[in-house]
Amino acid sequence: MKGPRKTEQLLAVARVVRPQGRRGEVVAEILTDFPQRLLELERVYLESPDGPPEPFRVENVWPHKGRAVLKIAGVDSIDQAEQLRGRHVLIPQSERMPLAEHQYYVSELQGCTVVVEREGARREIGTVTDVEPTGGVGLLHVKTERGEVLIPLAQEICTRIDTEAKTIVVDPPENLLELNEGS
Repeated sequence: MKGPRKTEQLLAVARVVRPQGRRGEVVAEILTDFPQRLLELERVYLESPDGPPEPFRVENVWPHKGRAVLKIAGVDSIDQAEQLRGRHVLIPQSERMPLAEHQYYVSELQGCTVVVEREGARREIGTVTDVEPTGGVGLLHVKTERGEVLIPLAQEICTRIDTEAKTIVVDPPENLLELNEGS
């Protein structure tokens, strides 16, 4: 089975919780916002305790009580399935679900430099360390020289996001940056 390119990052889409049944199936906690993606898996990589992730062919996947049950080729017993407990189910980054315009993966935003551009001047604010889901507009956690600043991930504020250049241009309302600095 062909593996991912040497430089390609693998992303966790599930974590094996326990064996399921007698034929080597495993129950996996879903770690993706796109659970339907799991139903389309033909091959995955499983974390290995002794080295690099190992490739496996997926024979079958089905949803079960908010989780996914996977049948992995070559895993045919409860004992073999038990050996997978706790391992992450990984896919190459190139196989993740495409997003609509103005939607981003958290991993694409982490590490981005946040800047304000006004009247031809560019001022660096800090670096995105995390994105907090709020049920509505997410919040960028930005590490600055004076502490952490929270910036709403709204199009009106984050006017340009360039994940290739790892830059987010913001146009914050007056006093937003000072309001929660050092939180």
